Amino acid sequence: MPRDPLIGLVGKPSSGKSTTLNSLTDASSKVGNFPFTTIDPQRAIGYLQISCACARHNVSDKCKPNYGACVDGRRSVPIELLDVAGLVPGAHQGKGLGNKFLDDLRHADALVHVVDVSGTTDAEGKATRGYDPSQDIVWLRTEIVQWILGNLMDKWGSIKRRHVAVKNTAVETLQNQFSGYGSTTQVVARCLDRLGLKEPLEQWSNETIQKVVNAFADEKFPTVIALNKIDHPDSDKNISKIAKSHDPKTLVLTSAISEVFLRRLAKQGFVRYVEGSEIVDTREDLIDEGDPEGGGLKEMDDKLKNRVENLKDMVLYRFGSTGVVQVLTRAAELLGLVPVFPVRNVHSFSSGSTGGNAVFRDCVLVKKGSTVGDVYRKVMGDAPLAYVETAGGVRVSEDNIVAVGKNDILSFKVGRAQDP
Repeated sequence: MPRDPLIGLVGKPSSGKSTTLNSLTDASSKVGNFPFTTIDPQRAIGYLQISCACARHNVSDKCKPNYGACVDGRRSVPIELLDVAGLVPGAHQGKGLGNKFLDDLRHADALVHVVDVSGTTDAEGKATRGYDPSQDIVWLRTEIVQWILGNLMDKWGSIKRRHVAVKNTAVETLQNQFSGYGSTTQVVARCLDRLGLKEPLEQWSNETIQKVVNAFADEKFPTVIALNKIDHPDSDKNISKIAKSHDPKTLVLTSAISEVFLRRLAKQGFVRYVEGSEIVDTREDLIDEGDPEGGGLKEMDDKLKNRVENLKDMVLYRFGSTGVVQVLTRAAELLGLVPVFPVRNVHSFSSGSTGGNAVFRDCVLVKKGSTVGDVYRKVMGDAPLAYVETAGGVRVSEDNIVAVGKNDILSFKVGRAQDP
């Protein structure tokens, strides 16, 4: 069965990686049920915000997910996270926790690299001033490429000889080498297609091999760069420098500590906070808007009021949010994840008698290009499939591609195949 997507969080010590992870896995601010928040000390469940199909079909008032939550058509879908610890320069040479770091890394489908954009921590996470955080981005990439390249070059002679002897394609030979990194034949094929190489594998130069490894690293480990600590006065110049040399689609500006602070205040009843937005209401705000009870929020002392106002000015109003929720959204976009909603009834969107009138109880995330059959195997395993219906009772083929708004609401009928 296809496994669930896994997002790895990496970052040097004191970059804010742990704070980011804690805010992404904070289930207590949600409503609904949760399968778990911790799988093992390094794995946890985060919550990806998506547009739910219930809004499309005007049934948001009946949407009650089995896991996660849905509020006014905005759904929080559980997604697995991996805390990849031990990032230090020289990891590919075994420095620090290098071997464990790289072994954990290979399980991830995408990475979130938490970077201290304030420049107040050096390469090893020690306090300093004036450090160039763009170096952290460069050396993470270098560690990954050198790790893969070193393993490949150690065996290149025998790889070439076997390639010629068995008359494999370049894709087959490379997949044999890259499978340990969680690669697939499709990933390798896309790398080679992108490079458009003409010469046969046995004639590749060291430069060509390095190009192949770089392309593979791009394809296998798409990376979101979370520029953290944006509220620090030294961050602006570093953000500007990094923005000039990186694809804006890979960058997210974050203040993880602000997100944690706001969620804590919301739980304690001091503010009303919409995660992922710039909306924070205090008791005074709600009274000014005409609610004499102030939404039932607690009164804050002057010190706390000032902290909230400073946070609004320095982070929320300036950047539009703390950026933490957007980190997973951007990772999902890089992976091309598609939310699919398995239902029992394609007319009412219910899950059967056990779900009552509740709709869209379940949601699974699949990669872009997945077929109806891929979703079926993910949901139902090896059970025999009779046929599949989508919204409106329309039958669809196993080979049909799923996409947002197309074949993303599916009802599976188990049993021997039947004629339409």
